[in-house]
Amino acid sequence: MNILSLFPAIPLLMMLGLWISRNRTQIRTVMVTGASLLLALAVWLVFAYLARRSAGDAEPMLFTASRVWYAPLDIHYAVGVDGISVVMLLLSAIIVFTGTFASWRMETSVKEYFMWFCLLSVGVFGFFISVDLFTMFMFYEVALIPMYLLIGVWGSGRKEYAAMKLTLMLMGGSALLLIGILGIYFGAGGTTMNILEIAQAGSIPLAQQRIWFPLVFVGFGVLGALFPFHTWSPDGHASAPTAVSMLHAGVLMKLGGYGCFRVAICLMPEAAHELSRIFIILTAISVVYGAFSACVQTDLKYINAYSSVSHCGLVLFAILMMNTTATTGAVMQMLSHGLMTALFFALIGMIYGRTHTRDVRQMSGLMRVIPFLAVGYVIAGLANLGLPGLSGFVAEMTIFNGAFMHADTFHRTVTIIACTSIVITAVYILRVIGRILYGTCDNAEHLQLKDASWDERVAVICLIAAVAGMGLAPMWISDTIRDSVSAIMAHIMN
Repeated sequence: MNILSLFPAIPLLMMLGLWISRNRTQIRTVMVTGASLLLALAVWLVFAYLARRSAGDAEPMLFTASRVWYAPLDIHYAVGVDGISVVMLLLSAIIVFTGTFASWRMETSVKEYFMWFCLLSVGVFGFFISVDLFTMFMFYEVALIPMYLLIGVWGSGRKEYAAMKLTLMLMGGSALLLIGILGIYFGAGGTTMNILEIAQAGSIPLAQQRIWFPLVFVGFGVLGALFPFHTWSPDGHASAPTAVSMLHAGVLMKLGGYGCFRVAICLMPEAAHELSRIFIILTAISVVYGAFSACVQTDLKYINAYSSVSHCGLVLFAILMMNTTATTGAVMQMLSHGLMTALFFALIGMIYGRTHTRDVRQMSGLMRVIPFLAVGYVIAGLANLGLPGLSGFVAEMTIFNGAFMHADTFHRTVTIIACTSIVITAVYILRVIGRILYGTCDNAEHLQLKDASWDERVAVICLIAAVAGMGLAPMWISDTIRDSVSAIMAHIMN
């Protein structure tokens, strides 16, 4: 039993515990116990990984294990982590833990809701520990399937439409991804699906890379909100229940950026270099278009959803720059965006639960009425617009610094264009904060609102601490991912 297998195993055990639970108290006990174990395991893994690296372990992946699953195609249940995987597992554990408390007062079909939530967690954790292409794809699909029911049953607004649109578009991306994975397998000789072995062999012909790279990049890019395949994202986020929005935007969308880097770019670097300019243009459009779209929205969830399109576009934009600094920034952006967008969606859900509206035109003066939630929203907004001392500043500055290292006119021009998103983000964040939190509370019913309960405070404080901790002490993330990013970039540049 490999220690990494505990990450998908614990949510499966949580599902079993939920199945035999008979009341809400037992359901909550199962969820808090399991989520706490996952968080403790993720924190332990970070320190264990750093200790192994400090001791001189130079293997590309640590805590590896492999077991034959289907011999004719050489499919293995193969797991392992590097620094990038470790921080993604930590992010996932934090979001699952805080999402549990954000769903503390769920009223409808609580047991079934949390069982699907746990199945979604199984897919996410399994994806990040996989080093076999088929195993990774399997967990990727497991992570997508629960979204249809979680949005369609427990969502709000146009939930059936949003659930169907999300599922169809992501399944379309999965079809491209499956074709691309099979192309990589047979292009590499049809002898292994292990990502490390394929990367080390480097045997995929360039002519085939030119075919499979776009399929894999777009297949993963659909989940990463790559323009013009991003349209499922705002509707899905807006209709999802609070904890699902947190996990969806905070973690699930990171599967797209992680997969684009780990599979498309690492396994097909020559094609990545040749075709990068096309996708850099698309990602730059995502960054700017998402920010402009957020400016014209009046629904709090749609504002944050389009903001996520912009920030996830930065992740893909950075990895396509293919240098160590920009790639480090991409990993930091995945972590930063995951934390701050989860905080945003948690607070939006809490505010909506009290005001019964997400329309910014119908809210004002909430700072005096619900000060804890209002201050939390201000902190999330400042992190989103890149205030120094919070996570957003560290990630975005690293990305733009790495992108501007390219001396040619094309890269520097698109980097300057992408940088304009910082100003646009400040516009819509400050506009919303000023509109809903300050001034006079015009709605008499809102004057009677109660501030955050203890369970909501747990979720918000944990996320704020993580956002501030990353902003004030970013070097621990850099130390965790440095060796992995450097090794991968050395392989790509060769």
